[in-house]
Amino acid sequence: MRLIAVLMFGAAVALGACGKEESKPAAQGEVGADGVRRIPIEAGKGGYKPDQINAKPGEKLVLVFTRTAEGECLSQVKVADGEVKDLPMNTPVEIAVTAPDSGKLKFACGMDMATGVIAVN
Repeated sequence: MRLIAVLMFGAAVALGACGKEESKPAAQGEVGADGVRRIPIEAGKGGYKPDQINAKPGEKLVLVFTRTAEGECLSQVKVADGEVKDLPMNTPVEIAVTAPDSGKLKFACGMDMATGVIAVN
């Protein structure tokens, strides 16, 4: 009886694990020959993915936003105190930024509802 209970528990654990997606860290981009890191960011249902980018102090980055969802909110993006940029559907838009020496640099949709940050570690 005890063996059956152990086998049933093991089967339940195995079945539960099959239905779960493994959580993977968001891609943090690639550094080009110019030393600038390019980070793809999807502007889609649920906001920005990734919504947090870790950076080194003063690191040069190019954020490559691609909008994949209809709607007015994500049709624009603003990084920190920069200008508002339009995000046409399925068209990559590059925005060059330099990470601050410390703290965070915010990016947000045109309505400031969907947000993300560049966090200096």
